[in-house]
Amino acid sequence: MHFPRMDQAVSVGSAHAVAALTELYPAERLRQAADAAGAAGLGALLLTPGPDLRYVTGYDAQQLERLTCLALPANGDPFLVVPRLELPAAQASPAGGFGLEMIPWDETDDPYALVARRLGVVASVGLADRMWAMMVLRFRAALPAARQGLASAALRGMRSRKSAAEVAALREAGAAIDRVHAAVPGWLRPGRTELEVAADVAAAISGEGHVRADFVIVASGPNAASPHHEPSGRVLQPGDAVVVDIGGTMPSGYCSDCTRVYAIGRPPGEFLRYYEVLRDAQEAACAAVRPGVTAEAVDAAARVPITEAGYGPEFVHRTGHGIGLETHEDPYIVAGNTEPLEPGMAFSVEPGIYPGPHGARIEDIVVCTGRGHERLNHVTRELVVVGGG
Repeated sequence: MHFPRMDQAVSVGSAHAVAALTELYPAERLRQAADAAGAAGLGALLLTPGPDLRYVTGYDAQQLERLTCLALPANGDPFLVVPRLELPAAQASPAGGFGLEMIPWDETDDPYALVARRLGVVASVGLADRMWAMMVLRFRAALPAARQGLASAALRGMRSRKSAAEVAALREAGAAIDRVHAAVPGWLRPGRTELEVAADVAAAISGEGHVRADFVIVASGPNAASPHHEPSGRVLQPGDAVVVDIGGTMPSGYCSDCTRVYAIGRPPGEFLRYYEVLRDAQEAACAAVRPGVTAEAVDAAARVPITEAGYGPEFVHRTGHGIGLETHEDPYIVAGNTEPLEPGMAFSVEPGIYPGPHGARIEDIVVCTGRGHERLNHVTRELVVVGGG
């Protein structure tokens, strides 16, 4: 089995860009993923455009009806099947520096049959978790003897434990979204709509280094009681609490996600009472993070102060989700997840209280370290009050 090394490759495209991403997307991941596939009982991984392919190769391929697929046998040489018109992009990606065999196909070819021929007989294949259904069915037809499973059976453990380079990328993303939150008070004033504020926030997410804004929640007044509220034409009013939950994707591929709460003038007394409870709950959950502690124990740490204060029924979602090349990925910080935390695991800690006619949520990205935890968001968690006049 031949797994190429970086020093065997001839770089095509921007050598500087490929070199800059070498640590984040190392060539040895090909072998590591192949070994993980074998350990999971899979004969091969078939990775189409999406986070699994990018994780293993660094190639951020376009989602197209034309098949791009990394075939990664547990025992055999890996190869990337790619539409001929996408070959330059594949070669310019970090994958182009791996010495990975790239097989272009033409418009009249059957790329699924091509993969099947090159792969040979395998008893099972792990398909990229985000593979399109039409591709799943085409592979079922091309490899009728192969049982289909999920690539995450092999890749989940790798992706959930971030390397130092991945943590650095998440740290950079956290700092960028912190800068956006620091500017939010300047956009909150009576008479503006949620949509107008959201447009300013989205522009700032891009302006602070993200390649795109993935989501912008601006939820004011009664809308703050809806955790996934879509910005609307509601006009901000004095006394409103405003939940701002925002995130995007950096050029590295790694994501940001952070929630803070603002008030336009003095909010209702009941809101101020449970905001203090929420802040204590978020602190308690972060403090619980360390190796060996289960994911559900962190969730429980957030719920104890909220429940004791009488707001338990108003905390309606899990405490957190993993983050990396996807905003939501393993591990999930939720009751029933008995998985012990390990160094390198990165996830949100975001308890919320939503009693109506207002609500609140505080969210940081946290990394489990060898001795405890590191928060990647540092913008103030205090309620930020802006003028209500």
